[in-house]
Amino acid sequence: MIEKSYAVMFFLKTARKKESLRLIYLRITVNGISKEMSIKRKWDVNRWDQKKGKATGNRQDALSLNYFLDSLMTKIGNFRTSKINNELPINANDIIEHLQGKSSKTKPQLKPQLLEEFKEHNDEILSLAEIKEYSMGTYERYKIALHHVTEFIQVKYNLSDIDFNKLNFEFIRNYELYLKTVRRCSSNTALKYIAYLKTIVIRAVAKDIIDKDPFKLFKSKREKLNKKPLTTVELQRLENKQFNSSRLSTVRDIFVFQCYTGLCYIDVFQLKRMDIKQGIDGKLWIISNRQKSKASTDIRLLPNAINIIEKYKDDPICHKRNSVLPVKSNQKMNEYLKEIAELCGLPGNLNTHMARRTFGSTITLKNGVPIHIVKKMMGHSSVRQTEEYAITAEESVAIEMQNLKFKLSNENKILAENPMELLLSLKSELESIKGLQSKNNENVAIEKINKIAEELKNIQKLLHLD
Repeated sequence: MIEKSYAVMFFLKTARKKESLRLIYLRITVNGISKEMSIKRKWDVNRWDQKKGKATGNRQDALSLNYFLDSLMTKIGNFRTSKINNELPINANDIIEHLQGKSSKTKPQLKPQLLEEFKEHNDEILSLAEIKEYSMGTYERYKIALHHVTEFIQVKYNLSDIDFNKLNFEFIRNYELYLKTVRRCSSNTALKYIAYLKTIVIRAVAKDIIDKDPFKLFKSKREKLNKKPLTTVELQRLENKQFNSSRLSTVRDIFVFQCYTGLCYIDVFQLKRMDIKQGIDGKLWIISNRQKSKASTDIRLLPNAINIIEKYKDDPICHKRNSVLPVKSNQKMNEYLKEIAELCGLPGNLNTHMARRTFGSTITLKNGVPIHIVKKMMGHSSVRQTEEYAITAEESVAIEMQNLKFKLSNENKILAENPMELLLSLKSELESIKGLQSKNNENVAIEKINKIAEELKNIQKLLHLD
């Protein structure tokens, strides 16, 4: 059966990092529905003709690659001809499966279903994670999200998969209810898993698998959590605490190091000695990139952080991994931090990320570091992200009110104790105005008169003559 539209092309997958070597992908479009697959080959973007979908030049490697691409095109053409001759429907998914060596005889469906598309998306994320385009953590989160959706469809609809056209507002609300009740997810966690599902739906809309977005009418608001950092007193208590266990002492030191550098768990885990460099000021800096956002992170090391680095410079684990600190797994770190919190009388929700919040608020913003500088050190893409860490509201207000009180009391003290001195000062100002005879000094005289008027008003208020 001849299709209405048909196209085959090879292209280089756009990489997040600016690398010349990129994965070659095959895209097949049938009747407006596209499917893509990696051909497991990489090629230099500078030796590729994107319009022709072929390697350029006459080198042996380019000729060999083009021969391989031509053989794939022949295989696709033969499969398509076979379908037409047998008057069978053609779709992009069948062609992809044929190239992958899978049988499509028992799968007559024309459009991929939700879980099928979800799995294909996750396979792509895994492939990109293997070449460091994504972190493995991203893949794991999508993997868990797929598991939740699969389980929901089985429990609610008794199906192994579901068509995209069956997704609607009711499906999404039921999934949200399932996450909150059966999976016992908090509101914010449930919204995260729904967001992963929405990614797959938007992907299906873009590929014309589904006509409209069923999430269009779905509205849900995230709860703003009050994630407080450690206060100055709490941090000092933690630093001064003597532990009988070296295990707890090490975890405490790593946490304190995070408090004075702002590094998140994965960044402090991956911190190498080569990341500690001398800055233009002659001091030691951490100069690296964040694992999560790839943003540059330049942080001048404070004395407390330097002392911890020196303490573990001969640690065998650090030497083995070429790391700065002997960081354990995030799970173990958080487990031991709860034990430390109990011993130190700190909040029970002490975890590795609280250290980053402590740096962003207690260590920097509270001590007058401008927020745009804190943003740079923390590797944030916007000041809005940094503002979420500035949650020492009570302490900040208290400091500002104390400064205001001091300022007002000093001004009143000067007025109260030296009224004659102020009057003599005003007399001197008036005498200087008499000397401004020329027209060129008229503006200066006016400014001085206005200043004197303001000072007289202040004295009037002080003496309660108003």
